[in-house]
Amino acid sequence: MDAPPPPARRATIARETAETRIHLTLDLDGTGRAVVATGIGFLDHMLTAFAKHSMADLTVRAEGDLHVDFHHTTEDVGIVLGQAIRQALSDKRGIRRYGHAVVPMDEALAEAALDISGRPFLAWSVTFGRDKVGEMDTELFEEFFRALAMNALLTLHVVQRAGTNAHHVAEACFKAVARALRAAAETDPRAPHAVPSTKGMLEA
Repeated sequence: MDAPPPPARRATIARETAETRIHLTLDLDGTGRAVVATGIGFLDHMLTAFAKHSMADLTVRAEGDLHVDFHHTTEDVGIVLGQAIRQALSDKRGIRRYGHAVVPMDEALAEAALDISGRPFLAWSVTFGRDKVGEMDTELFEEFFRALAMNALLTLHVVQRAGTNAHHVAEACFKAVARALRAAAETDPRAPHAVPSTKGMLEA
């Protein structure tokens, strides 16, 4: 008898606050397709790259108080994406758990190490030589990844190894995290039904 197909690793999250309204769908086993509209052009660009390099299908529709600034929308998209990753991973059975990627982007080089641990933590060692990329504040990239890590329950380290161009540095970070997530979330063919922890569980 053929083995049953693995469960779909998909999630749909809708979140509405007084500051933002977000609808997001995620398929971890997709092809990297992205349909993204947050109202923030550079964030759309980064999320599209994130989908492509994580090989996840991602749709994001976000409306936020952009007349105030981009903080609430950026952070809340990170929250919802993190929630979707957590939901799609379910009990984390059969995954590799750890992922690592080093991504060059011209003069920039970013490294991401990721553990789907159930213990949320962000270590961010990235600096920018200017305050904005386009209209987006560069300080918001840390806020995005913190929201992502806290809500996906990831231990995430992001380190800038080189780079002076803020666009290149940010893009290298997003691509590195995406590729680390792809590696960590992949099914381990040697242990396709096991939870990768000596505890027998990863905190949910």
